[in-house]
Amino acid sequence: MRVQADRVSVTGPHGTLLSPTSLTVSGGELAIVHGEPGVGVTAFGLALAGRLKPATGTVTVEGGDAHKVVAVVDAPGVSEPDGALSLQVVVGEELELAKRPANKAAVASWLAEHDAAAFATTRFENIEAVTRTRLLTALAAGRKDVGVLVLDTPDRHTSDVDSWARLAREYAERGLAVIVLTATTPVSALPEKPALCGALEQPDPVRCAPVETPAETTLEATVADETEKTSGDQE
Repeated sequence: MRVQADRVSVTGPHGTLLSPTSLTVSGGELAIVHGEPGVGVTAFGLALAGRLKPATGTVTVEGGDAHKVVAVVDAPGVSEPDGALSLQVVVGEELELAKRPANKAAVASWLAEHDAAAFATTRFENIEAVTRTRLLTALAAGRKDVGVLVLDTPDRHTSDVDSWARLAREYAERGLAVIVLTATTPVSALPEKPALCGALEQPDPVRCAPVETPAETTLEATVADETEKTSGDQE
């Protein structure tokens, strides 16, 4: 699984939203992206997911259709839940979107499984920031075929950088490609050197999960090793 943005820019009705930006992230890697507060950083996430057509450049997703493979979590004005809804309604809608059972029993079971049953009837706008990001990320990761998670500015909800950074690493350790978009946290306070919106040369993503060896390569290596041992024994 890999997503690659090559010189991607996005324009809106009133001008440039995102200057040309490049980034490559593979399964098991974590990249933090920093941009100025506003719609530009979200535009980059939506372009990665195939939901916005770049004005220039290309987005390539290896491993499936971008619309199914890349999930943008909590994008302002796009995928963020209505704050007036209760948590159980938000979860039900997300489960239904993922084509999973979404009746009352299924929602209650999901909430219990994710240690959130006590907040079932709480208005979503009153859910603690750390819990909000944790639950929305879990819902997105639970969709069929999702291999890339784009967490959209979790720092707009909290100054606790470690809470979302730790969560992002956990999903990258599971083998997903994880991108965290940030805007309000100073670059100096970010846990890793970030990629920058409007930049073409970026730091390497952080490798969180071991690189998987293709089965064919492993088999070939085993056969070669056994052949070498046999030849040695015959000598």
